[in-house]
Amino acid sequence: MPFQHPSFGTVADGRVFIFDTSLRDGEQSPGFSMTAAEKLRVAHALAALGVDAIEAGFPVASPDDFAAVHAIASEVRGPVICGLARAARDDIARAAAAIRPAERRRIHTFISTSPLHMAHKLRMEPDAVLEAITASVTQARDMVEDVEWSAEDATRTEPDFLRRAVERAIRAGATTINLPDTVGYATPADMARMFADIRENVPGADAVILSTHNHNDLGLAVANALAAVSAGARQVECTVNGIGERAGNTALEEIVMAMRTRPDAHPFTTGIRTEEIVRTSRLLATVTGFDVQPNKAIVGRNAFAHESGIHQDGMLKDKRSYEIMTPESVGWTRSSLVLGKHSGRAAFRAKLAELGYGEIGDNRLADAFRRFKDLADRKKIVFEEDLVALIDDEVVRGHERVRLVEVSVSSSSRGPARAEVELSIDGLPAAAAATGDGPVDASFNAVRAVCPHAAELTLYSVAAITGGSDAQARTTVRLEEDGRSVDGQGADTDTVVSAVRAYVHALNKLLAKRERRAPPEAVSA
Repeated sequence: MPFQHPSFGTVADGRVFIFDTSLRDGEQSPGFSMTAAEKLRVAHALAALGVDAIEAGFPVASPDDFAAVHAIASEVRGPVICGLARAARDDIARAAAAIRPAERRRIHTFISTSPLHMAHKLRMEPDAVLEAITASVTQARDMVEDVEWSAEDATRTEPDFLRRAVERAIRAGATTINLPDTVGYATPADMARMFADIRENVPGADAVILSTHNHNDLGLAVANALAAVSAGARQVECTVNGIGERAGNTALEEIVMAMRTRPDAHPFTTGIRTEEIVRTSRLLATVTGFDVQPNKAIVGRNAFAHESGIHQDGMLKDKRSYEIMTPESVGWTRSSLVLGKHSGRAAFRAKLAELGYGEIGDNRLADAFRRFKDLADRKKIVFEEDLVALIDDEVVRGHERVRLVEVSVSSSSRGPARAEVELSIDGLPAAAAATGDGPVDASFNAVRAVCPHAAELTLYSVAAITGGSDAQARTTVRLEEDGRSVDGQGADTDTVVSAVRAYVHALNKLLAKRERRAPPEAVSA
């Protein structure tokens, strides 16, 4: 039955709201880190994608987190902007202040409800938890009309206590009730049973949005989310590319396309502009420095690839033989050949707009165009993937503190390699030379000499972006320091240059993490 919601108005029964938490839960992935500027860029992309709500961060965690949430609330229009808060007065007040500029605001407050969490994490008695629910939701509702309350570890909570907790939250003014599978423990049957129980047995549950938030520890996040929706949930909390703590969260692209592709089984609609999915996926992969796995559903580069002779034959006869959705429906394009060395600046700008990069300043465009011309001189054919990798380096990461200016190496089988590296640090030039066991090791040692740090290199991986001996190499590195890990990526036709770009990208993320304090406690709702 339709009901009124302060942010969404009349809620029709078949409408499912997409709550994106890439900027909060997603960023808690090991190695992931986003600057405030990168978060703002991703938030604009999520708005263009058509998500209904953006969980912009955890404002009390640090001044940087507060600033990022406040910037998103000030500049991004369309989605509800949400700030996360524990059931604590300071948390809630800080979240309210961070989201104040938003046109539509939500405070998301949570507390654990499972016996395990209450006894060992909170060290609180059940009655005290119930009182905390009433107090926190009441405080949040005094500050905003739209309040979401989450029962952390709901799937391991005793059913009777969960019903009591949800009823408390609704009575205190919560407009959305989230029942998360915090540790990815549940099965689809568990989810269906829990949501049906709450919907049928808690007074007022038919007048709020029930929400599902699933982790992928058993590979069941999407299946569990679909089961919850079938049982009455009308909000799915998810992340682009399925990023998130441990094995990740419900993948936005998978849950949306499952409902769109199988309306017979899942007769629900969302507001997602599916043609923007691949573009948003690429952007998030760029700013996090973490590539999408090739066989990832919907957005992996092999998602619509067919190698088997039988499959290829079927595709030639009728694409529906082996494709249940079109690549174009999620933003893939059939044409990959883009530009050549004779292409001009206007064509270059137009192609960038087609790829979703929007307005690019003249200086950034000039730098990117110069690098493109250099690439076109070295490569026989420039593909879309090449251009995306180049622009990611020059434009998306254009505001990093440390930038690569030049690297030169010399190596021989008879002795150590030598590298000279010039960087720009906060706009000032700095250079150093170093030796090492091969050109890559020497180059990394030179970077350390220019910009001293104690981080340990724990991952070094190289892959070709396209085919051919002139293909660009995409390098991924991981740096770890004091328990913090960050991933960086770089691309170039020269493998050494690609490696140095990746190392510098990771170093920038490490510097950003140094400036941020960890949250007062783990947030896993």
